[in-house]
Amino acid sequence: MPSSNRGVFSFVNRTHFDRLTMILRSAGFVTGDLITSRNAINFAYILFLRGRREGVPADDLERLVRRWYVMSILTGRYAGNPETTFDFDIRHIDAQGITQYVETVIENELTPTFWTGMLPQLMETSSAKSPYFIAYLAAQARLGDKGFLSKNITVRDLLLNRGDKHHIFPRKYLQKQGLSRGRYNQIANFVMTQSEINIAIGDKPPEVYFKEIAEQVNGGPKLYGGITDPETLRQNFEENCLPTGLLDGQIPDYETFLAERRRLMALRIKRWFEVLG
Repeated sequence: MPSSNRGVFSFVNRTHFDRLTMILRSAGFVTGDLITSRNAINFAYILFLRGRREGVPADDLERLVRRWYVMSILTGRYAGNPETTFDFDIRHIDAQGITQYVETVIENELTPTFWTGMLPQLMETSSAKSPYFIAYLAAQARLGDKGFLSKNITVRDLLLNRGDKHHIFPRKYLQKQGLSRGRYNQIANFVMTQSEINIAIGDKPPEVYFKEIAEQVNGGPKLYGGITDPETLRQNFEENCLPTGLLDGQIPDYETFLAERRRLMALRIKRWFEVLG
């Protein structure tokens, strides 16, 4: 069979594509809703097939594909002119080899300042379909984080079973302060939680329900989920990128809260990316 035909059959081989799907799920992209960039998926598949052809060991190839896909969605690598970027990347892979090129590009794109400077700025958006919120949810799924105020239910469970997105500063509370949809729906104002916890919180001001949460783990009534000890609660806050000062009555103004939470979310994504390596 001509090599060009072998390439076509390899590309449309269902087993190969299922393998790519498995690799992405292992990174935390556990539902189709978390796969939003067709161009990034297409190049990840090209990378996977190219690595197989070059004889890259399976474990190494999975690592390369996971990290490249995440890098490409975080940087919007294929968002503008994908055909040109595809051609550029393929030519450089030809010249340098897949492993060297992937590692070099990732090192150059995801610098220390990307995580601490650029990514928090990019996360100032109200689009729940933004690649940054998608990456954050995948990170939580991969890291095994629990849902907000959940004792046993993980974010992965919530994503697979359509859990709720809860406004940390409740929507109606912010609407009463005159904030627009674009402000109260900031991705840094969302956590994944069980519907019963979301309903229990309702529209209570944050200073009210955070005080009740703190009381719950210090012998008070169990109003929100099943966490009843301070250490588990603090861990839950850390996994959900919430400033633990909220439990001590330190309720900042909304914009200050968003900025701090974006910083913490970006660091959580960074930790996830390191785990993928």
